[in-house]
Amino acid sequence: MTLRAVDFAYVSGLVHRASAISLQPGKEYLVEARLLPVARDTGLESVPELVEELRRREPHGSALHRRVVDAMTTNETSWFRDRTPFEALGSDVVDGLVQRRRAEGRLRVWSAGCSSGQEPYSISMTVGRRLAEAGLRLELLATDLSEDMLDRARVGGYSEFEMRRGMPDHLRSRYFTEVGRAWQISEDLRRSVSFGNLNLATFFPAMEPMDVVFLRNVLIYFDCDTKARVLDQVGRLLRPDGFLFLGAAETTLSIDSRYERVTVGGATVYQFRGKAAA
Repeated sequence: MTLRAVDFAYVSGLVHRASAISLQPGKEYLVEARLLPVARDTGLESVPELVEELRRREPHGSALHRRVVDAMTTNETSWFRDRTPFEALGSDVVDGLVQRRRAEGRLRVWSAGCSSGQEPYSISMTVGRRLAEAGLRLELLATDLSEDMLDRARVGGYSEFEMRRGMPDHLRSRYFTEVGRAWQISEDLRRSVSFGNLNLATFFPAMEPMDVVFLRNVLIYFDCDTKARVLDQVGRLLRPDGFLFLGAAETTLSIDSRYERVTVGGATVYQFRGKAAA
């Protein structure tokens, strides 16, 4: 069965209410591809049948509604994605912060929209040893909307295909063990990340100020109002000398003028010049 416009509108509305992610017309193929496996796992033959089942289970909030939102909000990820941000983090950014945080003895980093864990684990591999040598503790928080992705990230098991997407051989041999046809991350590295559920489209819970925030390839899915709200809340958490990393296609320009765009270690990053984090 072909996905009708009314069914696409239902799914896009459901996803927007739950996550603020905007699915524009023309994304029908994405809805079909992401939701057909969900439909079949539910014992249904097609996505239109799944939509009818969702309507029958209203109001929203059932396990099936949450599963559909999870399926539609699972995004692309890889190890050390785009390289340059991680090179900048591991050199100029962390070198400067180490000098300014010695008295505190820790560095706080947040990976927002962490998906299946490649980004936060890449961050840990990039800065963990450097901080330990300097006598600083890495406090690395990773959050995502999808509980399925968080469960995967906490386990830290990855397929050969996933490992080939950006994982250097020397880090694979240092931090992973081959288990059958998969690769298991080391226990020390797994323990270096604290994972939690967070919907960026809502008001954030109480959190300690952050030295570095990775909010990469997340804002592109939001409308302008949601982008502004997210950047405002992130700015209130970011310390005055901290750094915000966005994706290559993302910017704070024309959204929040309190951010200053700077170049550090060859990467474009942002610093918040509004109210300092308490």
